[in-house]
Amino acid sequence: MISIIDYGMGNVRSVSNAFEILGADVEIIDDPKKLTNSEAIILPGVGAFRDGMKNLEKMGFINKLKEEVIDNKKPYLGICLGLEFLADKSFEGGETDGFGWIKGEIKKIETGNDELKIPHMGWDDTIIKKNTRLLRDMKNPVFYYLHSFFLEVKKTEIEHIESICEYGKTKIISSIHKENIYAVQFHPEKSQESGLKLINNFLELIKEK
Repeated sequence: MISIIDYGMGNVRSVSNAFEILGADVEIIDDPKKLTNSEAIILPGVGAFRDGMKNLEKMGFINKLKEEVIDNKKPYLGICLGLEFLADKSFEGGETDGFGWIKGEIKKIETGNDELKIPHMGWDDTIIKKNTRLLRDMKNPVFYYLHSFFLEVKKTEIEHIESICEYGKTKIISSIHKENIYAVQFHPEKSQESGLKLINNFLELIKEK
């Protein structure tokens, strides 16, 4: 069973539907205890970093996620906010601590171009830096983005960047992978063929685990 965490931030049903199209056995959960029996964990999300972390803490997910992902090494896929939470902290709406699983910070996108609006919303090209398991057999993919903040990693974490998206003067980390942790800034569930291919790749790597 693959668990999709519902903590009140975004449409988890659309994520579940995308996985179900590919035949995955998924369950939307709001109880952290159910992560114990999960084969893999999906953490999606849209909205403010601070609100998301408050919700996860209130519902008891923070410590349980650390236990299952960091200690027990279960595959994790973060989507949008699920990527941003990996950082040490965010400056969205004031300084807020993140999971600290990836050394870095969440900062506001600066385009340097008045014609490029914030949030970064819609379809955009994604530049693959490393052809890893999550991006296997993908060339020049186009994904759907919706965000105003992005992950800026420390030099020690640069090796984990899988792909980027250039939006004005900001190079956005589109996907990152560190051990059993995978995360994407875009929305695969809204990205049609490319998104389904990425989800299928994640399902395949779970089987290979």
